Amino acid sequence: MSEQRRIGYHWNLRQVMAQRNLWKTTELIPLLKARGINLSNAQVHRLVTVPPERIPARTFAALCDILECTPNDLFEPYIELRATATANAPRRPEDIGVRPGDPIARRIRVIPPDHDG
Repeated sequence: MSEQRRIGYHWNLRQVMAQRNLWKTTELIPLLKARGINLSNAQVHRLVTVPPERIPARTFAALCDILECTPNDLFEPYIELRATATANAPRRPEDIGVRPGDPIARRIRVIPPDHDG
């Protein structure tokens, strides 16, 4: 069986903007408009401060053009979690001592300790 992975990503828009001396999200609005991307102040603020789950390809391309960078500069994937498949796990309950029809948990009664004193 193959390895299981969960992929995350770093959204580096704020850092790339800072490298280009763009410090405010509002500075990005006219630059986007000049490339046909009309976003509100709130949308641009979210785009800069919160890693997007989805981004239109034209917006992504416009950001790369504005910042003179590549998509790899803005979007950096990484492996969040890596786990091997459970190839060695038992395939049947009987292999770990559980028989069909037997209860897995049993009721117990806790008896308080005797206090001699």
